[in-house]
Amino acid sequence: MQGSSKALKISHIGIAVSDIEKSISDYQKLIGFERVEQVEVPSEHVKVAMLTLAESEIELLCPTSEEGAIAKFLRDHGEGIHHIAFDVADVSKAIEDAEKLGFRVVDKKPRRGAWGSVAAFVHPRSAHGVLIEYYAKTKR
Repeated sequence: MQGSSKALKISHIGIAVSDIEKSISDYQKLIGFERVEQVEVPSEHVKVAMLTLAESEIELLCPTSEEGAIAKFLRDHGEGIHHIAFDVADVSKAIEDAEKLGFRVVDKKPRRGAWGSVAAFVHPRSAHGVLIEYYAKTKR
């Protein structure tokens, strides 16, 4: 991958949780993050909490209904790491390039995420069991 489709850095690690408030409290005790921001993404049936520590972020994902990918993930796998996200300059180009290279993609076009971000995913079966997110965030 080159140019606008190349990963710039690890953006965050997404963790599926069943109780977002307890998870925030537990992670505060464990790592002492500097900031937390929360938002609900109705289209994905999820509440998101982004925990920031220096240049690193952890994204807690809690389902708001029994529908959606996070609810299914929790039913199938329980709580735990859901995905790893990479910042890219152009999510559309990154996912298009991944597909051209033969990787199975979840999204052919970027979707809207928390805080106006855009994202697209590469299926874990194409990435050695890891759900990969190409991510471009807006300023929070």
